[in-house]
Amino acid sequence: MSGLLFYLFSSILIAAAVGVVFARTTLYNVLFLIMAFFNASGLFLLAGAEFLAMILVIVYVGAVAVLFLFIVMMVDSAQTKHNPILNRSRWLMISAALIFAFEMFVVAYQWKYSPYAGDFLPFSVPKNLSNTHALGALLYTHYFYVFQIAGFILLVAMVGAIVLTLHGEERRPLRKQKVKDQLKRKKQETLIVHHVPFHKGIES
Repeated sequence: MSGLLFYLFSSILIAAAVGVVFARTTLYNVLFLIMAFFNASGLFLLAGAEFLAMILVIVYVGAVAVLFLFIVMMVDSAQTKHNPILNRSRWLMISAALIFAFEMFVVAYQWKYSPYAGDFLPFSVPKNLSNTHALGALLYTHYFYVFQIAGFILLVAMVGAIVLTLHGEERRPLRKQKVKDQLKRKKQETLIVHHVPFHKGIES
C-alpha cells in the first residue's frame, strides 16, 4: 500500500511541478505550487518525517503560498509579460533549466542507497527520540551557528528584494512623519468648532 501511495504522490508531484513551469496564468502557477507542496508533504509522511510534512503544509502552504497569491493579485501581469529584460534572457533561462534538469537526471540515475549510511552520521541520535526531537536537537545544538547564518542570509535576501523593487527615479518619495512639527501645532490650527443652528446645516 505504501508503494502505491508513493507512486501516486510522486506522479502528482511531478505533474504539479510541470504545471508550475508551463502554466501561462500566474494564478494557476501558484495553485500548482500548492498542489506540489501537499504531495511533497505526503511523501514526507511516507518516509516517517511527520514533522517536516507538518511544517511544509503550515509554513509553505499556509504562509508562503498565500503570500504568493496576494502578490499575484497586486502585481500587474501585463507589465511582466512584455518585460524586455525577461525576453532577452529567455533562452539563457531555458538553457540553465535544461542543464539543471540533466544534472538531476544524472544524480537520480546514479544514486544508490547504502545500508551503511547510518554509520556515517556526524552526530549520533538516540533511537528513543522522535523525529521532531532529533531534528530540534541537531538544529539547536550541533548546527546552531549554521542555522543562525542561514537566517541572516534570508534576512539579507529579503532586504535586497525590497531594495531592488524600488525603481530608482521612478520611486515616489516616502512620506515621513515630523513629530516635532506636530507637537508644536496649536489647537486653533487643527480644530475648528462650528456652532450649527437648529435645523440648519454648515454653510460652506
